[in-house]
Amino acid sequence: MQERIADKEKYTAHILFAEDDDSIAAGLVYAMEEEGYRVTRCKDAASALRKIKEQSFDLALLDMQLPDGSGKEIGQAAKNRCTPVIYLTVVDDEDRIVESFEEGAADYITKPFRLRELLARIKKALQKEREPSGMLKLGEAVIDREAGKVYIGDREVTLTALEYRLLLIFAENRSVLLTREQLLERIWDIGGDFVEDNTLTVYVRRLRQKLKDAVEITTVRGIGYRVD
Repeated sequence: MQERIADKEKYTAHILFAEDDDSIAAGLVYAMEEEGYRVTRCKDAASALRKIKEQSFDLALLDMQLPDGSGKEIGQAAKNRCTPVIYLTVVDDEDRIVESFEEGAADYITKPFRLRELLARIKKALQKEREPSGMLKLGEAVIDREAGKVYIGDREVTLTALEYRLLLIFAENRSVLLTREQLLERIWDIGGDFVEDNTLTVYVRRLRQKLKDAVEITTVRGIGYRVD
């Protein structure tokens, strides 16, 4: 397992890449990082499954045939965390391809493949994942907008209406610096209640306490907050 160390501020997405062939992996990791992606590469299914439990990913790029198991097991774990999955395989079998899509795969690419085509498909899958839908990811938290619930792993996090709305605003504006005035206006408009500046500080503190390390809310002094 390896991950190239670089300035995380430049990354546009974090990709889990499971591939046991070093020659294939080296070229793909380099190409994806040149596109601005942060890549965590795993050589086997066990390490990939551990990584999925430990942190959040924007996309999983998985070889179907790994030394200790199938990429499908990793794919199911990734989908349980609302992470889109692209499978890589040497098996060009129509039934298997259809089955993968029916199980929720974002894409299925057979080897050998053209590098530019793979990068285009990665970009497309990431764009689709960011489109409005019933589920939103923010750090390690998953927001079910249809049910109005928030989960960290299998645990539901109980939030008040305003705490939930504040978290939703952060999720819909990930990596955007939101001023205190913008947050106050949006909470007031939706909730129907006036929220004072000091009260906003209290709500942010409560969110941090309830979400712990799952979501990092950064305070930008004198301006507002940002969640990456």
